Amino acid sequence: MTTTLVESPDRDQARPDRDPVAVIEGLRVSAGHGRDRAVVVDGVSLTIRPGETVGLVGESGSGKTMTALAIAGLLPRAARVDGGAVSLAGIDPVAVHPRRRGRALAERIGVVFQNPTASLNPRLTIATQVLEALPRNVRSRRERYARAAGLLERVGIGDVGKTLGAFPHELSGGLNQRVIIALALARDPALLIADEPTTALDVSVQAQVLDLIDRLKHELGLGVLLVSHDIGVIGDRTDQVHVMSAGRIVESGPTARVLREPRHDYTRRLLAATPALLRRSGTDRPVAATEPVVRVRDVHRVFPVAVPGRLRKAHHVALRGVSLDIPLGSAIGVVGESGSGKTTLARQIVGLDRPDTGVVEYEGVALAQLDRAAARRWRRAVQYVFQDPYGALDPRLSVEQSIAEPLQLNGVDLRGATVPARVRELLAEVELPASYAGRLPRELSGGQLQRVVIARALANDPRLIVADEPVSALDLSVQARILRLLERLRRERRLTLVLISHDLAVVRFLCDHVVVLERGRVVETGATEQIYTAPAHPYTRALLAAVPGKSIEASEGEHP
Repeated sequence: MTTTLVESPDRDQARPDRDPVAVIEGLRVSAGHGRDRAVVVDGVSLTIRPGETVGLVGESGSGKTMTALAIAGLLPRAARVDGGAVSLAGIDPVAVHPRRRGRALAERIGVVFQNPTASLNPRLTIATQVLEALPRNVRSRRERYARAAGLLERVGIGDVGKTLGAFPHELSGGLNQRVIIALALARDPALLIADEPTTALDVSVQAQVLDLIDRLKHELGLGVLLVSHDIGVIGDRTDQVHVMSAGRIVESGPTARVLREPRHDYTRRLLAATPALLRRSGTDRPVAATEPVVRVRDVHRVFPVAVPGRLRKAHHVALRGVSLDIPLGSAIGVVGESGSGKTTLARQIVGLDRPDTGVVEYEGVALAQLDRAAARRWRRAVQYVFQDPYGALDPRLSVEQSIAEPLQLNGVDLRGATVPARVRELLAEVELPASYAGRLPRELSGGQLQRVVIARALANDPRLIVADEPVSALDLSVQARILRLLERLRRERRLTLVLISHDLAVVRFLCDHVVVLERGRVVETGATEQIYTAPAHPYTRALLAAVPGKSIEASEGEHP
C-alpha cells in the first residue's frame, strides 16, 4: 500500500470545525486466497468532517462494509489493503508501527456493528465490557466505574446500576445497541463508524438509536460514517452520500441533491426499490368476501419466563383478547414493535401454537375440534412463509425435494402432471429457472431461497398465506422483487394474505387492511390508507413518525 505519514498536532489542539477527521484516497482492498483473490474495494475516496454524517449506501456485495472495516483496521484475515492513502484524525495508520496501530485506531475510531447481541460477550456483564473499553490511563477503580456509568448515561440508559450488572441476554436489542455505542465512545474517538446499526431493530427503536447518534455527533463534534443498504435511512440521516456498486463509488454528493436528481442508473434503481415509493402494478384489489377464511376470537396467550435470581417463573402476556376476521381475498397487515404479539398471532392463525383461552376457527369450526378430513383441508389451505429462508429449508434437500415434499405428503392434485413437472411449474411461477431444481439451499442467494420457500407454500394450492417478515433480511432491490412477486401471486391466485411486519412501508404496498398491535392488544384497525393518513391511536402515530425515508418521499417525482 502506498502511503504517506501525515503529521499533525494533537487532536486537542486541532481545529475540529475545519480539519477532516478522515480522508480516504483511492482505497483498494482485495479478499480471498491465491487465484480466487478478487478486488472488493476499488479506488474509494471520501472525506468526513467533524459534526458531519457521511453515508455509504449499496446492496450486499457492493463493498461498503469492507470499506468501513478497512478504515477501522478490522479487515478479516483473508482481506488486505492493496493501495490508497488514509489519514485518520491526523495520522496514517499504516505508517504507525504494527504494535501501536491497534491502540492508535482505537483512540480515533469507534465502531458500531449491525448485530448488538453478537457484538457483546454473552458471558460477561455490561460493566466488565464497558470497563475493558476505557483507556488505560483511567486507573482508579472508582473513577473507572464513574466513567462507565457516565458513558451509559450519555447514551440515554436510565437505570445505569441495573444495566451495569446485567448480561447482554437480559437487555433488549435497543439497549444492547446503546451499550455498543457507549463502548465505541469510551476512548473519545474523532470518527464513529456505524455499520448497519439499526437493521435488526424495530422502526421505533431504530429511530431512537439514529436520534442518539445524531445527538452525540453534535455534542461531541464527531464525524460519522453511516453504512447502510437502506436508502431511506441514508436520506433522512446523512449530509453527504456515496453510492457503491461492485466495489466502486458510482455517485457522490450532498444527500438531498443525489436523492432529488440521481445521475447514475444504479442510484435510480435503489430509489425505485424503496418500499415507500413502490407502486402496485394494478389499481384493482381483490374484493373481500363476507365469510372469513379464519376467525380469531378473544385469544389470550401467556408464556412463562425464567428470571435470573428468582425461583418462580414470571409470565409474559403475548396476546390479550385479540379478535380478528380474515375475509377471503383480503390482505391484512399486522404491525407493531418486537414483543407486541405479531408472531404469536401468526402462529395462532396457522395452528403452530394454541391459545390459553379464546378460539381460532377455520370454516366455522375451532381448530382443536376439526375432524380428520377438515384438518387435512386446513393444513393445505393455510400456509406459512417464515422470515428466515435459510432456516425454513432442510439444507440436505435439493430445491426439488423441498418443493415436492408437501405435494407428496398432502396428496395435492397434480392435474395429470408428474411431481418433477409440477415443481418446474412452481419454480416458473416464482420466477426461478427449472435448472435450480437440483441445487441445495447453500447454492442460492437469500432472495432466491425466499422464492423457493414461497413456491413450497404454493404447492398445496392454499387459500391463505401468512408471511412473517418475509423480506426483512433482504436488500432493497431483492425486497422489491419479492414484494412484487407476492402482489402478483395474490392477484393471479386470488390468495388471502396476512403479512406480519415491522416495516410499515411494506405493509402499505401489499395490504388493504391494517391491524396495529401493542403489548398483545389490538389498539387500532382499519383500511390501510385511512390508518396511514389519519391514525387515531397515539401508538400508531408514533410508529408512523419513526418510519425512515421521509426525505425520499418528499422528493418523489422530482427525479427521473
